[in-house]
Amino acid sequence: MSSASTARPLRADARRNRDAILGAARAAFDSEGVMASLDGIALKAGVGNATLYRNFPTREDLLVSLLQESMDLLVANAQKLDFAGHSRESLAEWLFRLTWHLRSWQDLPTSVVAAMNNMASPVQRICEPLRATTRGFLETARANAVVAEGITAEEVFELVTILSWGVDSLGDPEATARRRVKIATAGIFQPTS
Repeated sequence: MSSASTARPLRADARRNRDAILGAARAAFDSEGVMASLDGIALKAGVGNATLYRNFPTREDLLVSLLQESMDLLVANAQKLDFAGHSRESLAEWLFRLTWHLRSWQDLPTSVVAAMNNMASPVQRICEPLRATTRGFLETARANAVVAEGITAEEVFELVTILSWGVDSLGDPEATARRRVKIATAGIFQPTS
């Protein structure tokens, strides 16, 4: 039997503490970025550091708990990007949306890059569906001869993560970010005639 199936539900006070930590972390990440002080988060949540670390042993565990739902929604909404056989436009839009989403909190792209080569990282778990979705769009575009040969989904995901860092760092509004992604990802696509 797995530990997930044997885990007991949280007591009401433990659930309140966990919810308070998540709320304080979201507020801190919104205002200070993902490198916000964990001690400050515990203080704002009205719990001790031990309570925070019992619920979230690492910063990455806390980050993943906050990101999971929005990442799941991003992947689910990707299904709607199948522009009736227009795989070039579908891939381009996915690359923009992924870039825009990864810049949602200051320093989030840095956390994603740090997790890329660390298979034990909890952030790896939320990145895998993003890579798989990127792979799907890329394979469809390749089958329709609209992307250059030899480009991997991993390379594209890395490029988009770096782009999201730039968009985050430069404070791009959406229109500027869209243009930046279009310029930076142009080499992925076959030239149009």
